[in-house]
Amino acid sequence: MLNRLIRAQLRLLKISCAVYAVLALLSVKADETCMSPYMAKIVGQEDYVYVWTLGIEGVGDGSDKLVTISVNPTTPNFGKIINSLSVGGRNEAHHSGLTDDRHYLWAGGLDTSKIFIFDVHSNPSKPTLHKVINDFPAKTGGIVGPHTTYALPGRMLVTGLSNDKDHGGRTGMAEYTNAGEYIATYWMPTDENLRGAFKSGKYADGYGYDVRVLPRRNVMVTSSFTGWNNYMMDLGKMMGDTEAMKRFGNTVVVWNLHTREPKKILDIPGAPLEVRCAWGAKKNYCFTTTALTSKIWLIYEDDSGEWQAADVADIGDASKIPLPVDISISADDNELWVNTWNDGMTRLFDISNPHAPVQTFSEHIGAQVNMVSQSWDGKRVYYTSSLLANWDKKTAPDGIDLDFFKAYIWDGDKLNHRFTIDFGAEELGRPHQMRFGSHALYGGHPNKTEGALFAEY
Repeated sequence: MLNRLIRAQLRLLKISCAVYAVLALLSVKADETCMSPYMAKIVGQEDYVYVWTLGIEGVGDGSDKLVTISVNPTTPNFGKIINSLSVGGRNEAHHSGLTDDRHYLWAGGLDTSKIFIFDVHSNPSKPTLHKVINDFPAKTGGIVGPHTTYALPGRMLVTGLSNDKDHGGRTGMAEYTNAGEYIATYWMPTDENLRGAFKSGKYADGYGYDVRVLPRRNVMVTSSFTGWNNYMMDLGKMMGDTEAMKRFGNTVVVWNLHTREPKKILDIPGAPLEVRCAWGAKKNYCFTTTALTSKIWLIYEDDSGEWQAADVADIGDASKIPLPVDISISADDNELWVNTWNDGMTRLFDISNPHAPVQTFSEHIGAQVNMVSQSWDGKRVYYTSSLLANWDKKTAPDGIDLDFFKAYIWDGDKLNHRFTIDFGAEELGRPHQMRFGSHALYGGHPNKTEGALFAEY
């Protein structure tokens, strides 16, 4: 009887902690808004932005590198590069992600399939290379091109973009411990093997790209893009190749988060890329955008508990191929930043009604723009420019930035420029993925921290 009472009290304690964590979200002041809900959250001004940077032959040392930028305006190095750590080679540096305790930053190479694990907690201002995973395809059973590295409790989930058999778009996800030990592979469902998923439309293509989770609904959502044959091809050549243009994903998959089993395949034609899920406790939906058709799509749970997908807004003029890339949802779920790489534009959409987004703002950032990261309070917005080595523009009109990191303040009406770092002039390469860092997480700083939104699942 006593044991049952203790277990019941522990269950109540866990529920109370989860409720508190959700409520605590409202007081969080600054952090990336697109991170895993299992990650520790920063309260206060972020100190650093870590930029995973694509090496370019003949530029500096030519290698991929992790570049650390000081972004705290109270410090003497504000707006300056304070560290650059080369990995000694070019791997098609692309995306990166922090572990749930934010001690390590995992950064992938789409071409070599190497994963570089950086220690960002021992000295946040000067990360060190902790470990390199060199056997990703062999361990995972043939996944190529590690893309999203996403924090689960004590684990990292790594999505792939391709496979080692035909280098096409069919692929899977792999789960690792935070220490970098392989656990399991989860393949995307295909027509030949649905893996228990329900095919709701025309497609079951098996393509992969991004992943996000909604723990309260026991849901994981993955999107799709294209394989190694396409993303390592010259962009102009690819767009003129009819067969290559057919090799893009057209699906989003809804998974059981606990079992890692696919539940439902949704048609989203036109290469759905980043997935961003709402934070609100009663908001059961996510957004994605389609690169080829320039649309915002809503992935949502309907009143009967079924997951659906709907095309809810256009992004620019699709006939001009703006090519939507990164998106960032605000912490209050009311706004969505959307970047379009080809025209160098950023756009802000009011998504307070998720079924009918409305564009409220736009600005030209540079000759090209890819990634966008915003602070939790929505006041600071950062941009980088690089997409893929063989897709990036090589020149820009006079006076227009090409390879850059840019910092802005968003005042609710306009973007106010703080500073720009020209990665080309600094001979660093092409800046891609951004992640935030802070001394607050590890002591020795006046800022405070909050725990993860969800301690377990």
